[in-house]
Amino acid sequence: MDEVSQPLGEQLGTMTLHPRADSVSTARRWFRKLIAPYPLARSLDDCVLLLSELVTNALLHGDVGTEDRIRVEWHREGTALRVCVHNPGPPPQAVRLRHPRPDQPHGRGLLLVSALADSWDTAPSPFGGTAVCFTLADALPAP
Repeated sequence: MDEVSQPLGEQLGTMTLHPRADSVSTARRWFRKLIAPYPLARSLDDCVLLLSELVTNALLHGDVGTEDRIRVEWHREGTALRVCVHNPGPPPQAVRLRHPRPDQPHGRGLLLVSALADSWDTAPSPFGGTAVCFTLADALPAP
């Protein structure tokens, strides 16, 4: 498990979201705007989908109260893009990959992250709670 509190490389952006259902669309919209100066060599749509899944999971499973916030950060690690979603919720060990039955309508968020990202992990957030992160290798041009 990575320590999210350790330096993650060059921070490219951050946003703080209120615990509301419209925060998922807000995160998608603002991420697209804020990542625009950094041309991605990987699918922006895939990256936005992964971000959406992690923000949705933070809202649904992150024990987010009305006064809490969800923090999203993205970093350059060489040519990789690493995106972390921080929530005040349960410890990182509680985050798990599910394998729902075909008739179950929910529980596929981390399966999508696992399928599309080069890696994903959880760690204690330096802001309290848990950070869930994904990495896309070779997503950015060499610094």
